[in-house]
Amino acid sequence: MFELKGRIALITGASQGIGETIARNLARQGAFTVCASLPSTEEDLKKVVAGIQAEGGQADYVLLDMGKGETIRAAVATVLERHGALHILVNNAGITKDKLMIQMKEEEFELVLDINLKGSWLATQAVAKAMMKQRWGRIINIVSVVGQMGNAGQSNYVASKAGLIGLTKTVAREFASRNITCNAVAPGYIATAMTDKLPEEVKAEFNRQIPLGRMGTPTDIANAVSFLASEEAEYMTGQVLSVNGGMLMP
Repeated sequence: MFELKGRIALITGASQGIGETIARNLARQGAFTVCASLPSTEEDLKKVVAGIQAEGGQADYVLLDMGKGETIRAAVATVLERHGALHILVNNAGITKDKLMIQMKEEEFELVLDINLKGSWLATQAVAKAMMKQRWGRIINIVSVVGQMGNAGQSNYVASKAGLIGLTKTVAREFASRNITCNAVAPGYIATAMTDKLPEEVKAEFNRQIPLGRMGTPTDIANAVSFLASEEAEYMTGQVLSVNGGMLMP
């Protein structure tokens, strides 16, 4: 268990799935977790916060749209106003619009990059001054194994995640002197509500590609994030922590 008591953490895309699990896990380690997502998910965010509080953790929520910089900056300002600090940022929010390249529309390519890559850049920029002033920060980007290896039918998503890996390394270099680290977690195939709906033969094929023989869980990703957010990871920055069951061994 990693000690995060006294830390304020902002997690984007925290209304469900991996983001929700990350928020719950950080709260269990003692962090005050601020769950962030779209205004349309407010009721889901309230449930996540209530669940964390029911377990004895501390949490609240803010609303933002990762495609709109003004809402990201406003959300960060709200966190700082409420809590006086922001120590941990987890850029988890993301979308997919999968199509083969020859069928993909320009706006579909741009939308995925705007949310997944530009949105994470905006959030990082928004928290930077506060982290630099307090001379402590942890920025953790959720990327993907496909950003490391490519994937047919996902040129926009792969480009956004590969770009986020590059952004991770640049932020790590720019902020290191202020005791701010920036790392990435690259999930492989993760069992979620969406993958649960896949045919059994498709899931079996996924498992055949993974040396450990199973898909990961959101908790596998959340545990990696908790480590990178902790003091135990203080000498790690600019790294991509692959959590993929051995599917890709860079």
